[in-house]
Parts: sequence; C-alpha cells; structure tokens
Amino acid sequence: MSSSSLLIVAVVMFGAMFMMTRSAKKKQQQASEMRNKMEPGSGIRTIGGMYALVKAVNDDSVELEVAPGVHAIYAKNAIAVVLDGAEYNRIVHGDVEDDEVEDDDAAEDEPLTADEAATPIGFDKAPSLEKPADAAESPEDRAVAVAEAETEAAAAAEEPAADKGVTAK
Repeated sequence: MSSSSLLIVAVVMFGAMFMMTRSAKKKQQQASEMRNKMEPGSGIRTIGGMYALVKAVNDDSVELEVAPGVHAIYAKNAIAVVLDGAEYNRIVHGDVEDDEVEDDDAAEDEPLTADEAATPIGFDKAPSLEKPADAAESPEDRAVAVAEAETEAAAAAEEPAADKGVTAK
C-alpha cells in the first residue's frame, strides 16, 4: 500500500469514529434534557416498561407513584420517556379523546379483520391502577379480613378426615 492510500484509510476511520461518538453524545444530551424537564405530575415510563406519575424530583433521583398511594424512588437514569398527560392517560387508563370515540363508532359498522377477531375480549384496555371497590380501605379492615381467612383455614384443617373422604389408619 502506498502512503497516500494508508492516509486516506486512516482519515476515513477517524471520521467514522468522530461521527459515531458525536451521535451518541447528542442522544445522551437529549435524554438528559428530557429528564431535567420532569416535574411533579408528569407521566413517565421507566427503562423497565413501568408507567408511573412523578411526585418529586431530586438531583439524581425521582419519587414516583407506581400505584395509588404507593411511592418508590428511582434514579433519573431509569426514566426512559416523559409522557404528556393525554398519552399517559391513554396508555395507563385507556382514556380516549372525543375524536377517537367518533372514529371507533364508525369502525363498528365495518366487518372485523382476522387479527381483530382473534383478539380476546377484555384485553383491549390497560389495567387500572385504582383499588377495586371491594378492597379493604384501612389497615384495620385488612387485619380483620386476614384474621377471618386464617380462622376459616384453621376450621377447615380441623374437620375430621372422614368428612373429606379419607379413612384414618
């Protein structure tokens, strides 16, 4: 190889390395700016795919509400995306905007595609983070429910073996 062709190869390799590091730095800077724009009330998605609401923002961490009344502290680097309010509600609560509802009404007149027909009913909405209506509301109610369940389990264990169809030896 001549020295001029070796020089060209070296310049091309140096240029490629420069462009790759520049692109990576630009993406890292955009992610940092996005994380710095977080404020309490923002909806986010973590790098693990969990959706939550921001409750407090610290220097290197954020406090997230992962379920009603359940707070967790995450590193800022664990935040993948900061969502706007409408997008967060659409994903987490299955809320749709008015114009989307009109489109859905129009779509009901059309026949289903094979993919739509194969989708099980009830799996088209994201699960709600709200407590079920029959859930115990206070720690005392939960303690009473646990005690009742333990009493029922103990009573079932004390039943004679003959009642269960098992003969004693």
